[in-house]
Amino acid sequence: MIEIKGLTKAFGDLPVLQGINLNIPQGTIYGLVGRSGAGKSTLLRCINGLETYDEGSLRVDGVEVKSLSGKDIREFRKNIGMIFQQFSLLTRLSVYENIALPLRCWKYSSSYIDHKVKELLELIDIPDKINAMPKELSGGQKQRVAIARALTMNPKLLLCDEATSALDPKTAKSITTLLNQINHDLGITIVVVTHQMSVLRSTCEEIAILESGKLAVNGPVEQMFLQQPEALKNLIGEKDLLLLSEGINIKILLSHETSSKPVITKMARELSIDFMILGGEMESYKNSTLGSLIINIPNEHFHTVKKYFADNNVAWEFIENNNQALTEVEE
Repeated sequence: MIEIKGLTKAFGDLPVLQGINLNIPQGTIYGLVGRSGAGKSTLLRCINGLETYDEGSLRVDGVEVKSLSGKDIREFRKNIGMIFQQFSLLTRLSVYENIALPLRCWKYSSSYIDHKVKELLELIDIPDKINAMPKELSGGQKQRVAIARALTMNPKLLLCDEATSALDPKTAKSITTLLNQINHDLGITIVVVTHQMSVLRSTCEEIAILESGKLAVNGPVEQMFLQQPEALKNLIGEKDLLLLSEGINIKILLSHETSSKPVITKMARELSIDFMILGGEMESYKNSTLGSLIINIPNEHFHTVKKYFADNNVAWEFIENNNQALTEVEE
């Protein structure tokens, strides 16, 4: 759906995007994440043609965006819906008129507009707000109206620029649920710019992390959160862990295949080993549950436990304040 090769963009002498290479498959929900100033919003604006790029190629549905102008760029943007953080509703227009606005600009018939607006209000689940004014709506309801407006032209692509950042966690979750529904029911490709990890976990199938205008790492959400690449750690930080100075501290990574299995208790029974559980967490992702457990085992049982993990396809990593402890055990 979106093919990006060697994309560069600068504002004067300031490089904003540097050699971005990315493929976003059709029908997926793809996340672009990074710290402020990383270039993710600029990349989004390049995708819909609101920003030009200096070098490289950016093709959307087979069309090179940079080659478009005039009537062609307007037709191109007709197939792209855009959702913003601050909703961007016209305060003097009702919910009906805000949603109808793009259709009126493209001179659709009144009967078609009426049908489409009411259809979209059912989709976003606020049909009773059809005649309300924006000031009468909650933040979540305003964003739903903005989503409906973005869908009026039956776009193939929906771009979301921090669409849930201005909302409380419960409302943000309802919006991500709606985006999942739209993706599933309408098959629309959705690109999400966000810094909220909850949005990535509950919505996106794949993500790309940008650092200082460069693509640091990209891949499936499950793979990224299990492998914890350095770019992800830099973005979300690492939690302070209460580790023991004696024994071996191990972090067990629970994939969707192992998160529902009694990995720890089964290992304890089969190996007859006592160990301590230092911490853990389980989190729901779009299509699965992922998690981790941190345990401490006696030094003398390290090789036995390591073999057990290998035999049972359990992902793990060593964590320790002093790496010498592991070196001594392995020797």
